[in-house]
Amino acid sequence: MRILQVSSARSFGGGERHLADLARGLEKRGHEIFAALARDSPLLRELDFLPQSNLLTFAPRNALDISAALKLAGVAREKKMDVMHAHVARDYVPAAFAARRAPSARLVLTRHVLFPLSRVHRRSLSNVSRVIAVSEGVARALRGQHIFDEKKIRVVTNGVDVERFAEARREFERARREDGRDAARGKFRVGIVGELSEVKGQEVFVRAASVVREKLGDGVEFVIAGEDATRTGEYRALVERAVAELGLKNSLRLTGRCDDVARLLATLDVFVSASRTESFGMAMAEALACGVPVVATATEGAREIVEDKLTGLMVPIGDSPAVAAAIISLLEDDGRRRSFGERAAESARERFSLERMVGETERVYAEAVGSRV
Repeated sequence: MRILQVSSARSFGGGERHLADLARGLEKRGHEIFAALARDSPLLRELDFLPQSNLLTFAPRNALDISAALKLAGVAREKKMDVMHAHVARDYVPAAFAARRAPSARLVLTRHVLFPLSRVHRRSLSNVSRVIAVSEGVARALRGQHIFDEKKIRVVTNGVDVERFAEARREFERARREDGRDAARGKFRVGIVGELSEVKGQEVFVRAASVVREKLGDGVEFVIAGEDATRTGEYRALVERAVAELGLKNSLRLTGRCDDVARLLATLDVFVSASRTESFGMAMAEALACGVPVVATATEGAREIVEDKLTGLMVPIGDSPAVAAAIISLLEDDGRRRSFGERAAESARERFSLERMVGETERVYAEAVGSRV
């Protein structure tokens, strides 16, 4: 198949990681992959395995940018695309407009978030062949909005490069044995990974870290990895003030953007997701792949990823004392923490492999190409 991946994203998060991994997997399976991206897209470096001629510029000013849609349609007609796959909400309408003018291209959308679409989308997206939800929670939200025919909705949960994360953990453990840290272990490390924003709950994590430190003293260090998603950096400033006020400057570090998430996750004893809402939670699946137990607030995504009391512990959303208690319980019980970690790695291999995700998406494309829309 000739497949055009469409994303005007200018930042890199779980949805962009998903697109890059999907494109690479499909290319390895013999499909011809094209990508329509923003001029300054971070996906350009992730898709460097594609010929330069297969990388196209797509920069809609908004969801109603007709000129961008016409350009996309021209590309789809010229290259005789079989599938046009849009990943970002603002790209849905331009892609749908383009697909109407490129008869051979079947339109597939992936919905990465729980936020509702507008009722306006009912008519503008009527030519969608299939809609992929990255979790059952997202699928339920889509069905409840009654925008798409339920027969068009498919659930394909995100995949992660399980072996890459497992190998990062093995390398960390080897290095620890070689420098003698098994005998004198040093500090525990607890971390959270994701864009800095209120919805991701880093402030909840900071308050929990303060409680953990009161109970366990200086034997624990904390890491917050991720870029500030706010326009002026106000959320990072808020988190930094909380760190200072709670006396955590010497035990909690904000690393900013993390280019090697696998290496960071591999160093953790406990991973925390303190989100207020989560449609899937790529970082949780990656932590499991590293064999790291997860403490997670009970979002839609977390409930699908974390097996409570098997691969991690679930706590109420926004409840920093409960987050702290769960972290403490795992750090104080080596046997339980290791058991959770072993089951976490098994769960990731069984449920979140890239091969499974790519294969299931490939089948959705085949359905779309064979459908009448």
